[in-house]
Amino acid sequence: MRQGMSHSARSAMFAPLGQVGRAEAVAARLVDAITLGLLADEEQLPSEADLAAQFGVSTVTVREALVALRQQGLVETRRGRSGGSFVRTPANPPADVWRERLQEVSLSDLRDVGDHYLAIAGAAAKLAAERSSPEDVERLRLATDDLRTARGIDFTRAERQFHLEIAAAAQSPRLTHEEVHLQAELGGLLWLPLGGDAHPHEEHAAITAAIASADGDLARKLTEEHLLGALDRLADVHLDLLTP
Repeated sequence: MRQGMSHSARSAMFAPLGQVGRAEAVAARLVDAITLGLLADEEQLPSEADLAAQFGVSTVTVREALVALRQQGLVETRRGRSGGSFVRTPANPPADVWRERLQEVSLSDLRDVGDHYLAIAGAAAKLAAERSSPEDVERLRLATDDLRTARGIDFTRAERQFHLEIAAAAQSPRLTHEEVHLQAELGGLLWLPLGGDAHPHEEHAAITAAIASADGDLARKLTEEHLLGALDRLADVHLDLLTP
């Protein structure tokens, strides 16, 4: 899979935290960066001092966050002259892990977050069609290509990266930050490889084509339809899990 994300997507992930302190908040941001694909497997993290400066927290807070990530197997610390903290991309989680996570979310909460996501993603697609550069469109095409052969957790990452690229192409730091936040809250479930009759690669290609042709209304419509399809499939799985 293609590695690397647009600068604005990474910047949103590493923006200063709203509240100084709390190692949990730093750890959550880094977990999102790893699972969203903003940080590649084996990529070296910035130093503790640099991370502290980026997040606006103390080095002690960053150190505590890195300890938590090491315990989760998402970061490996190496000693020596070429040492540091390195990303360890998680392998495919067992299917029952995703089922347990989905069972913990109520259907009403799923719909509520889904409505919020529809509003944000639809607006981002419309603005991307109006503001994107040729480089942005090329990134969307590359992200679309990633979905051709993606399977398992790579499928989830490809979907999430595509929507992050749309938000970045909208040239709105607030929208990009909101997309990152919603991805962290819902993306891991929304883009589960659930199968069905959907053809996400074709849907991505159509959205990208609408953005490339500067058709904001069509880009928004296609993005909302794409998300509604994913939400409907997830709701069906949720109901099946609750059925005795």
